[in-house]
Amino acid sequence: MATEITAIDVHVHLNDDAAIKARGEQVEQMARYFKQQERRPVSIDEMADQYRARKMMAVIMNTSDETVTGLKPVPNDHIAEATRKHPDVFLGFGIVDPWLGKVALAEIRRCKELGLHGLGEFNPARQHFLPSDTRFYPLWEEAQKLGLPMLFHSGMAGAGAGTPGGMGVKLRYCQPIHLDDMAADFPELNIICAHPSWPWQDEALAIARHKGNVYIDLSGWAPKYFPPQLVQQVNSLLQDKALFGSDWPVIGVERWMTEFQQLDFKPEVRKKILLDNAKKLFKLK
Repeated sequence: MATEITAIDVHVHLNDDAAIKARGEQVEQMARYFKQQERRPVSIDEMADQYRARKMMAVIMNTSDETVTGLKPVPNDHIAEATRKHPDVFLGFGIVDPWLGKVALAEIRRCKELGLHGLGEFNPARQHFLPSDTRFYPLWEEAQKLGLPMLFHSGMAGAGAGTPGGMGVKLRYCQPIHLDDMAADFPELNIICAHPSWPWQDEALAIARHKGNVYIDLSGWAPKYFPPQLVQQVNSLLQDKALFGSDWPVIGVERWMTEFQQLDFKPEVRKKILLDNAKKLFKLK
């Protein structure tokens, strides 16, 4: 790699024409909730150039709640094609709708064949399932067998926030404790608990401390609002378990980095969060 990478953003969503179409009415709702200044489509090529300019890599990920909403997701092939076109910048995560049973199981295998690096973003609040429900264990077993890390939304959801009925999103499914059974029953499966998990932040921290195969990412939340216990734990006991993530496009990368630099993290911990922990998790040279 010609350019030295200084950070890996482990939580990024595409915002090209295909991704915007797949998200339907959630696009405008999320833009209003997060007060996004930039709402235009951004092509995969332009996005790659932006991350190159930052000397960063990005984990681009998919999402699917087809069973609940009827919306067709962006095909995992679309994510895979982006990673093949820009291998110096992008790692890819595929997604399945867990309610699709054997179809989902076959798609997990296909994600591996496509060269994707993991699975996510699962959003139980939108997909209406509990990760601890043993009906879905064949899916988690397959991911473990194939060595595919899995990323799960946790805590408050921006999707549906402020709308009557929350657009059907049900927050109880995103309580981090439901990842604990899963982590215990699949000890060789690496699990990323995404976002500061308000209002269950302490729960997420406890699980990451207790389960060696559970990581937390710091995406989707402006760092200036990080809870004190999150900063304290990541600065000490969890310094090897925390990952930089922006959740772009809902949180701008530059804003996240500016606010993160203002927090009182030790220099060696800051480097682990931004780069080293992700390199180890994804087995990057």
